[in-house]
Amino acid sequence: MWCSYKYLNGGPGCVGGCFVHQRHADARNLPRFTGWWGHDEQTRFQMGPDFHPMAGAEGWQLSNPPIFALAPLRAAMEIFSEAGMESLRTKSLFLTSYMEFLLSQHASPKFSIITPREPERRGAQISIRLANGGRRLCDRLADQGVIGDWREPDTYRVAAVPLYNSFEDVYHFVQRFSAAL
Repeated sequence: MWCSYKYLNGGPGCVGGCFVHQRHADARNLPRFTGWWGHDEQTRFQMGPDFHPMAGAEGWQLSNPPIFALAPLRAAMEIFSEAGMESLRTKSLFLTSYMEFLLSQHASPKFSIITPREPERRGAQISIRLANGGRRLCDRLADQGVIGDWREPDTYRVAAVPLYNSFEDVYHFVQRFSAAL
């Protein structure tokens, strides 16, 4: 599978990311929001009436974003930059391993962990398959301020986000989860 991923408007002013699947990379007839930065660089300044997108994700770039929408994004990007992606990934591995360990201490036929056991094969989340009443459990936990992600038919995903979750948060989640079972 080929894809194109581009940090749109690359460099320090990067605003977002875009994934374009191979089958769409050079599809010029797809509806899209067209913008200055997505126009072919060789003809951009000719100011012709037709849009000629660049290949891949670059062809989906727009123009200058609204400044008020960028202010909170810039602050968020500075926080990520200060924390460092390597440090965040390391903490993510430890948080999910800790969550998996704690959940395994509460083994029950009511749930099973379906996320890969190898830390390098999972993201910052654990997927838990619930035998019965999983959606109700997810809703009860949400009422207690625990936000997970319910996936039909029977999976509850919980993310320990390394930027702002702590090991204590993971501990409290497992305690609440176990009590809700």
